[in-house]
Amino acid sequence: MADSPSSSTPSGRPTRPDENTYKEALAKAEKAHKASMDRLNAVKAKIEVAMPNKNKDQASPAQKRRQELIAQANEIRQKQAGGKNARSSKVDQIKRLDEQLRSRVAEQKTARAKVPFKTVEDVDRQVASLEKQVNSGTMKLVDEKKALSDISSLRKMRKNFGQFDDAQKHIDELRAKIKDIKDSMDDPEQKAMSDQYAKIQAELDAIKAEQDEAYKGLSGLRDERTRLQAEQQETYAAMRKVKDDYFSQKKAFQAHEREARERQRERRKAEQDQYLRDRKKAAAERVLADASDPAYLEEMRRANSLLLFLDPSHKIEKGPLMADSGLGARALRTVDDDSGLKGTRLVRKEDREEEYLPAVKKGKKGKKGGAAGGASKLYNCPPSVVEDCGFIGVDPPMSSDDVAGVIEKVRAKLEHWKSDQAAQTQR
Repeated sequence: MADSPSSSTPSGRPTRPDENTYKEALAKAEKAHKASMDRLNAVKAKIEVAMPNKNKDQASPAQKRRQELIAQANEIRQKQAGGKNARSSKVDQIKRLDEQLRSRVAEQKTARAKVPFKTVEDVDRQVASLEKQVNSGTMKLVDEKKALSDISSLRKMRKNFGQFDDAQKHIDELRAKIKDIKDSMDDPEQKAMSDQYAKIQAELDAIKAEQDEAYKGLSGLRDERTRLQAEQQETYAAMRKVKDDYFSQKKAFQAHEREARERQRERRKAEQDQYLRDRKKAAAERVLADASDPAYLEEMRRANSLLLFLDPSHKIEKGPLMADSGLGARALRTVDDDSGLKGTRLVRKEDREEEYLPAVKKGKKGKKGGAAGGASKLYNCPPSVVEDCGFIGVDPPMSSDDVAGVIEKVRAKLEHWKSDQAAQTQR
């Protein structure tokens, strides 16, 4: 997007796109695209007015309006045709009366044109004037005869004015009849339809005039349409780019987050698997270590400890309790002969029998031993001795008389373990 933030940080991690910024940019692009489309549609409408589409299914608004007006005009004509017969008879009657009226009016005009006087009063004034001249006695005989002849003619003419009045009355009657017939033809519904038809025809004429005007500038309109189509494509591409940039950035961010979660899950799984492997390995090593020890090792150690406690003269075998594998620790040097040594030789406590009184001794497991009480009836048996006796399955001595029996039992078990140790270890 043109107005969106950078799609990735300097480290390459995609950032989440700002939805508000996207909406603002999209609204701006959509507004520009709509304005471009409106201008293009206006020019297309003008072209369609100038060049109507022959396909009726794809008619322009102007074509549709023209078709609607033509249909309305045809409907009005059909309604008017319903009363055509009655109207035709009245029209014929009006025509006949009108012809009579025009004939009578023409005759009246012709007759009046022959009379030099317009009204009876004019004739009477002329007769009175001539009679006054004759009665004065001043006129010549010829003039007097002429005046008397004129008076006679005027009096005859005066009688004809009555005929003019009758003819005018008949003319007025004809006009009245024609008016009555026309009034009977003035139906309000028919008049409304006629007015509507006139309006429809006027609108059709306006559409025709608009088509003629648009046709004159058709070439310029086509050039304008081409330019606006290119502009519309640009605005659409800009709007599409805003959407594509936003959603591609959003998908990249979501993909990065998804990959990060997947890596985190894999790391946790690897750590868990390593932890389980380490535990299994440690358990296997413990099992292996336990399996590498000879059988009855702990029992034999406890038995020797008991024997040392019960019988201080007991000698523990110096041989190893475990087979030599060649991997054990070895002495760096050995002393084979001590004859060359000077001074007093130090003897081990075990070898100083005449001086040594055994005391409580700790075994390898920290067990305490106690010296035998000799012939004393009172016998002190430490808890560790009781525990060792219980471990190897021997009853502890309750008095000094029981010591010998316990020693025999312990030695018997010890001999059995020694003899069965190799076979049991192989198992």
